[in-house]
Amino acid sequence: MEIKIEKITSKQNQGIKNLIHLQKHNEREKQNVFVVEGLKELEKAIHSGYRFESVYFLPELISFENLQKLFNQSLPSNVYEVTADVFSKIAYRENSGGIVALAVPKAHVINELEVESKPLFLVIEGVEKPGNIGAIYRTADAAGISGIIICDPKTDIYNPNTIRASLGCVFTVPTIITTSEKAILWLKKNDIKIYCTYLQAAYPYHKVDYTQNSAIVMGTEATGISNVWINSADANIIIPMRGMADSMNVSTSAAVVLFEACRQRDFL
Repeated sequence: MEIKIEKITSKQNQGIKNLIHLQKHNEREKQNVFVVEGLKELEKAIHSGYRFESVYFLPELISFENLQKLFNQSLPSNVYEVTADVFSKIAYRENSGGIVALAVPKAHVINELEVESKPLFLVIEGVEKPGNIGAIYRTADAAGISGIIICDPKTDIYNPNTIRASLGCVFTVPTIITTSEKAILWLKKNDIKIYCTYLQAAYPYHKVDYTQNSAIVMGTEATGISNVWINSADANIIIPMRGMADSMNVSTSAAVVLFEACRQRDFL
């Protein structure tokens, strides 16, 4: 099928204005689309089966032929060639490879997450900084965990900063978004042990057996995790620290504990 390319030369084009509006959470939610920018991010989203509504490209940076290759010859129906001036308006960051696309978010409902043999999940509750969530996804992807369960989110995973900080790993790690109560019921139903990062009555994180079905629960530095998790935990865990700091960034803590779990599992 021949693809029709529309050329956009004005920053006042309604589609261009809408791309800017989609930096806001309420607009992404209302329109049920989000912006993907950059070659690495798009490659991961395409590979993970996301559906795209439109794509905007700057021919000086990426040719139409290479654009087709990127999308495996299955470009969305709306393809727009833009000028350098217009692209500078819609590009959220530098070095994006000359491409911006609109994609449809996945549902992330709890019953669609498959439970593999000896699963390892990360639960993050109430984390609100997009950069932290993005960094957590990079770690989760590198560790090859079974999935992330986001409970009572304060931001969405399709925030441009989250996608950028994750280098597109928000697309590669299976994710469900739900309430803490529903997540606990689901974990218990699937015989998955709940290990909460909590300061009181806690075991050092490396003393816990993660070779069994496991979910590691983390919250914010400021408030930690809620009582519903603490009361449902099979064990509390703590990362011993020898300096004067009494906490670490949540993405750093996630990396420490997840890779200990991977070590116990012989990185399989």
